[in-house]
Amino acid sequence: MSDARLAQAMSDRTAGLVISLVSATVIAVVAYLLLGPRPAPGGAPAVAVLPLVNACLNATSAALLTLGYVFIRRKQVTAHKTCMVSALTVSTLFLVSYVTYHALAGSRPFTGRGVLRLVYFPLLVSHIVLAAAIVPLALTTVYRALRNDFARHVRIARVTLPLWLYVSVTGVVVYWMLYHL
Repeated sequence: MSDARLAQAMSDRTAGLVISLVSATVIAVVAYLLLGPRPAPGGAPAVAVLPLVNACLNATSAALLTLGYVFIRRKQVTAHKTCMVSALTVSTLFLVSYVTYHALAGSRPFTGRGVLRLVYFPLLVSHIVLAAAIVPLALTTVYRALRNDFARHVRIARVTLPLWLYVSVTGVVVYWMLYHL
């Protein structure tokens, strides 16, 4: 194996380890906040606006992902890159806001009845499972683009984009169902 290929393989392994550690940490923190001890009720009125902020961040991420896709289809690489890095940034801000809200305010129970429950809970479960999957997928997709490994970037982006869009859009739908139904 050439020195360049060996360096690339070592770099890929290091990146894979970092992506795995970041992903596992994010998933563990979110799981703890959702399943662990609950904060005292009414303890954090200052964060009451964060669910709306989170929905807006999810909607913004969906719009940026869609624009990024349109730009790359038109071969506007710089605009694509700007949109995708912006989507990653907005999604990171969402994660910080989401963790802050759940650490200080806990979770809000769904109060919908009947058929709404049959829609809400499968939607929520699919949203949560795919949101966990998006962390390593998005980081790997971005890493491959930054390494100019476009063949592998495109292969994983074809999986990452629709899942990331689904998570972003269903995040808005979950918010709407939880706070406005």
